[in-house]
Amino acid sequence: MEWLYTLFFGNGIAHAVLIFALVITIGILLGKVKIGGISLGVTWILFVGILFSHFGMTVDGEVRHFVQEFGLILFVFSIGLQVGPGFFASFKHGGITLVGCAAAIVLLGVATAYVIHVVTGTPIPTMVGILSGAVTNTPGLGAAQQAYADASGFSDPNVALGYAVAYPLGVVGIIFTMIFIRYALRVKFEKEDEALAALAKEQKFAEKVSVEFTNSMLDGRTVEYMRDLVNRQFVISRIRHADGEITMADADSVLRLGDKLWIICQAEDVEAVVAFFGHRVELTDEDWGNNTPNAELISRRILITKSSINGKKFSDLRLRTKYGITITRVNRAGVDLIPYQGLELQVGDRVMVVGPEKAVTQVADVLGNSLKKLNQPNLVTIFVGIALGVLLGSIPLMNVPQPVKLGLAGGPLIVAILIGRFGTHFHLVTYTTMSANLMLREIGIALFLAAVGIGAGDGFIDAIVGGGYRWIGYGVIITIVPLLIVSFFARLKLKMNYYTLMGLIAGAMTDPPALAYANATAGNDMPAVGYSTVYPVVMFLRVLTAQIFILFAL
Repeated sequence: MEWLYTLFFGNGIAHAVLIFALVITIGILLGKVKIGGISLGVTWILFVGILFSHFGMTVDGEVRHFVQEFGLILFVFSIGLQVGPGFFASFKHGGITLVGCAAAIVLLGVATAYVIHVVTGTPIPTMVGILSGAVTNTPGLGAAQQAYADASGFSDPNVALGYAVAYPLGVVGIIFTMIFIRYALRVKFEKEDEALAALAKEQKFAEKVSVEFTNSMLDGRTVEYMRDLVNRQFVISRIRHADGEITMADADSVLRLGDKLWIICQAEDVEAVVAFFGHRVELTDEDWGNNTPNAELISRRILITKSSINGKKFSDLRLRTKYGITITRVNRAGVDLIPYQGLELQVGDRVMVVGPEKAVTQVADVLGNSLKKLNQPNLVTIFVGIALGVLLGSIPLMNVPQPVKLGLAGGPLIVAILIGRFGTHFHLVTYTTMSANLMLREIGIALFLAAVGIGAGDGFIDAIVGGGYRWIGYGVIITIVPLLIVSFFARLKLKMNYYTLMGLIAGAMTDPPALAYANATAGNDMPAVGYSTVYPVVMFLRVLTAQIFILFAL
């Protein structure tokens, strides 16, 4: 049985693979257990790794370090690709307020941790670990560990120990803050529900409206002529003439008084567009359907799956001129966009095409419309991005007193965000299915947490007994104080909707369990909207501030 003992407590590739597999498996199974409706999720992998290491089931340092860093790269790069398209948009359309509040939470957390360091004398590497655990941010932990190792030449296990000790109450503290604010400020869900309609008007989504054309000044003019007169983005999809015939509209279509128009525009532009053309009329989708003399007119949602289309503009394709069709909407990541000639298309976009059946079929062939092809992974983009991210992360930016680098966390994250947003300009296919992105992300975080836990297990109990129990209190302070300060300001001064505030709190801590609680409490998607608005910027700030903070220790 010596072979079995060697397999569990020895060395070698088989031993390393077995230990990692067991740690991750047990951790994932434990993550399904909920206490009071709250679960630590995959973070259990960290604690299982600590337990294995405590009992002597460790992994060679070089192997463990490679798995840890590669897992971190996969994790942050997948996050960057996911949030990239919305990263810069989060600064627009009122999102700047949410992003500003989230940034304030991040900076107040760092300031609180530094004050605790000064008052208690807790070493900064340990303090950064506690900070990362208190705000439940694993990429920050990885960035801090990697920055410290690069600058000092060795690893400090107290970074991971501080994280492990502070994390559990970090999750609880975030949810507790939501509950405390609700009762302290006497939030009434009925009033919050009434405010949702006003908030919804601020969102830019496409809206369909039927309008009777009554503007006598424009009688006999073309659609193209009218588009130049209105400083709004809109599409006239179909025209219902006085004799009941329905035709598809294009730039050369001539409008006559009494025509009914089916217009798609931004919700906030509806009033201006309606007033320009005439007045609103009530027509259903069936009224605009195929039960007309022009029955060959159909509408179909088509997937863009050809890589040759990626990054091209509508003006480059000239679909309306070539095929006589009209594109009324572009759905990207669940959001309807108004198509215009300069809009750049991406693989994965879904476009609504209206026209004769034969022409729509031809357009489908041009754009691809192959779900099978869309499910194929684009590995070139992923590995090119990782390579560029490692290069960027290795560039010394400043010396204070050691070279400051973005590291293996910051570099790939920034490159992934940029590729997710601008990759189409270089004909890079950045689309990955949600399942593929989630798979990469979960594998990465599982490998990273397992490696961190295995590396931190030796001395974990001694650290707790030797005063590490105080770290729990430090973590609670770091979690709650910044959240309470910013939340009270956002609610009382900025009059922020409570549902959105819950999303802000969860997003500022990049904490999925807190978001799950917020969604269940609200019963709508407002917390998710707030979470997704601040998440990209917060993730970037958490990684960057963790590295800067750790370098003050050197």
